[in-house]
Amino acid sequence: MQSEKIGANTVAPDKKLAATRLWLAQKIEASLPKTIILDRTPQTIKLIQDRYKLARQHASLDIAPAEERQFFDDLLDEILGFGPLEKALNDETVTEVMVNRADLVYIEQKGKITESDIIFVDDAHVERVIRKIIEPLGRYVGKDSPLVDARLPDGSRVNAVVSPCAIDGPNITIRKFSRTPFGIQDLINFGSLNQDMADFLEACVRAKLNIVVSGGTGSGKTSLLNVLSRFIPDGDRIVTIEDAAELSLLQRHVVRLETKKPAKAGDSEVTVRDLVINALRMRPERIVVGECRGGEALDMLQAMNTGHDGSLTTIHANNPRDTISRLETLVLMAGMDLPLSVVRKQIVSAVDLFVQQARLRDGSRKVINITEITGMEGETVVMQDIFKFEEQRGSTEENLIGEFLPGGMRPNCEQRLRTYGYNPPASLFMGNRNGNLSRRVR
Repeated sequence: MQSEKIGANTVAPDKKLAATRLWLAQKIEASLPKTIILDRTPQTIKLIQDRYKLARQHASLDIAPAEERQFFDDLLDEILGFGPLEKALNDETVTEVMVNRADLVYIEQKGKITESDIIFVDDAHVERVIRKIIEPLGRYVGKDSPLVDARLPDGSRVNAVVSPCAIDGPNITIRKFSRTPFGIQDLINFGSLNQDMADFLEACVRAKLNIVVSGGTGSGKTSLLNVLSRFIPDGDRIVTIEDAAELSLLQRHVVRLETKKPAKAGDSEVTVRDLVINALRMRPERIVVGECRGGEALDMLQAMNTGHDGSLTTIHANNPRDTISRLETLVLMAGMDLPLSVVRKQIVSAVDLFVQQARLRDGSRKVINITEITGMEGETVVMQDIFKFEEQRGSTEENLIGEFLPGGMRPNCEQRLRTYGYNPPASLFMGNRNGNLSRRVR
């Protein structure tokens, strides 16, 4: 690619065009009425088009006729959307966007991460997009508060870091959510779990078992939590608590709460723990916490132990046994001087089921364990797998071969399921693949 000299720097033509587009976008934005709502209505697009034609008349813009249409479309993305990221965000095959710096952007497609051709003009351009994301949410990012979590209008999760914490320039990480939220049948079709596991999980949610979805970063915990929440009966009062609202519940009797970050230095903050404590005063029948990652784990366990059966949350952990250790650590972060034995008893009393989600080496996401807590022996928490995923020989990096299998033991929660009208046959848990979870209609 040939380069043209601009000032003291050598700039590639595509970056020069991006700089021209950014300059023009800022100029047009400054000329628009302050009362206008910047969305993609025909009236707004027409107004921007008129301003664009005026700007072209008063400035010698070197744009080839063949590039004119694309230039204007990109200009609309800059003014009405999120600039260079807009096309990736609208691409259904892209599941994650990672801006490492202005000239280095990666995307994830079909479980594979590749470098993209997306470029920003400079660091200020990246910060402009960050502000467009967070300002409608009343959030702030700057030198005195360089970290921010937010969400896009479609619920996609956004994390941004700026100077002084971002050494090579501001960066953005966006985990996209499907415009049409997944249902349990979608997960079955994806191979994330099988029908027996789906039926069992539905029965457990309806029977008000307390469930913790665990897994690593990017394993699909929040998506699975969202699917499980769909099984909550419409009549139950649900309170959801999240750092950045991502859950999309279909029930009507839902109260959604979100943390509040300081909008500027000196502002107050409302944490997940504050919201969990407050939720207990809201007469919830179910509490759904998007993720436990601090002292709120203690309050969540207390809620599960005090009449809020059927609560759901997620936690970062690599396997069910690690989830116990992680919960213990988070409870101790609450600042309460509790003996470890007491914390374990609280966990055993509160949590009924761990659902372990994993992202495997071929990029697929699967439920690899559904594990029940059965009690304690001395100081050890006793658990058993109800279902598990076993990898088979012949798997490769590109194609992982495996099978979902029952654990071979009937769960302790079986009687609870029967109380709520579910009659799981013994064959479902003992390895007979013809066994199905039947539900008695009451």
